[in-house]
Amino acid sequence: MSYRQLLTPEEKLADVKKLLSLPHIVVICGSTRFMTEMNEADLRETKDGKIVVKPGIDVKSPHERCSDAVEAQALKVRLAGLHRAKIRLADEVLVVGDYIGDSTRAEIAYARSLGKPVRFTHPEVDPDA
Repeated sequence: MSYRQLLTPEEKLADVKKLLSLPHIVVICGSTRFMTEMNEADLRETKDGKIVVKPGIDVKSPHERCSDAVEAQALKVRLAGLHRAKIRLADEVLVVGDYIGDSTRAEIAYARSLGKPVRFTHPEVDPDA
């Protein structure tokens, strides 16, 4: 008797994306100090026919949602979790900028642990190169 092998959640997601004929999904990672470069990368990738997801809030820039230190830290934690979900959803990661901080380094490691390809706008900053 043969048993059907169960699919992992990642395999199920890949199958559904194929069934829906979704375009390639790329998630942009990097320090929010590179938001302008992220927007430019978004334009290039979208022009190439890809679905692009990227950070939606720059917690380093002045904003009423980030004025209280406790609330800002809680928001940062929630946004990190949300960004990890974007990485899980994506087919590929694009790291923008010529600097890799701790958060971006952790995102790269997470993406690679999931088997996601990782590209860099500045390949020289790849921590595993």
